[in-house]
Amino acid sequence: MPASLDVSKLGAHIGAVISGVRLGGDLDAPTVNAINAALLEHKVIFFRGQQHLDGEGQVAFARLLGVPTIAHPTVTSRGDTVLPIDSRFGTANSWHSDVTFVDRIPKASLLRAVTLPSYGGSTVWASTEAAYEQLPPPLRALTEQLWATHSNVYDYAADRPELAGELTEEVLAYRTEFVSDFYETTHPVVRVHPETGKRVLLLGNFVRSLIGLGSAESATLFALLQNRIIRLENTVRWDWTEGDLAIWDNRATQHYGVADYDGQTRYLERVTLAGDVPVDVHGQSSQSIAGDASHYSDIVAPNTVAAQAVPA
Repeated sequence: MPASLDVSKLGAHIGAVISGVRLGGDLDAPTVNAINAALLEHKVIFFRGQQHLDGEGQVAFARLLGVPTIAHPTVTSRGDTVLPIDSRFGTANSWHSDVTFVDRIPKASLLRAVTLPSYGGSTVWASTEAAYEQLPPPLRALTEQLWATHSNVYDYAADRPELAGELTEEVLAYRTEFVSDFYETTHPVVRVHPETGKRVLLLGNFVRSLIGLGSAESATLFALLQNRIIRLENTVRWDWTEGDLAIWDNRATQHYGVADYDGQTRYLERVTLAGDVPVDVHGQSSQSIAGDASHYSDIVAPNTVAAQAVPA
């Protein structure tokens, strides 16, 4: 690791702060490799004091770590590569991994704080790797046989009825654009991480059902596994300051933007890196049922370890 880079762990299972580096597109290969290694180990990493970055610099840095996608598969009106995370269009206050409704789940996302509320607005990440590893053996055996249907059709009103009063024209327009193209994909509930070889749970709020189960059994088992993921021991919460940049491994985490800032402005910018198609512990790949995500991103081979089943 480069001598100037300092990695300070935030928790047993997830999170680290990295200091001693000025992010940008001109970093040398050893530094980039060290950042990627820290990302794989800690799942989400944070950099303070990066006020010099703008959208262009954020994209240039992102290109050193992977291949940027377009901003979003369906929300295309607000940016080409950089997606505004703008509180005017609603909040991401539900547990999810990004864009799991397509077959090619992104490798990682880079989120940069631009304008923040005077209080609140933190983001929480959870380790899906730790959640899997904590499962008792009988539950591990069950989850390794399960597949789930993911879709971008999301019932906001059912999950967050208290937010009905926030449905402004801007929010409604955003949600309409979000579902302007329909996507549905089947993913394994347990995937093999393509770089580390670890097994991780693949769930979150884009899951519509567990395949082969009735609605009651599906909902009950989903809730049991999801609650395992978001146990406080498996999470890290980040209070943003302007100039912060976070990078998370989208293949081994879920996240939740906490909407506790009373309608103040909260604006961040996200760049997403292309990933691969998940593979389960038996070598079976995810399948696209509806929607073609080829315009969103290429399917990018992992950096180091080929996707394969490994001993738990």
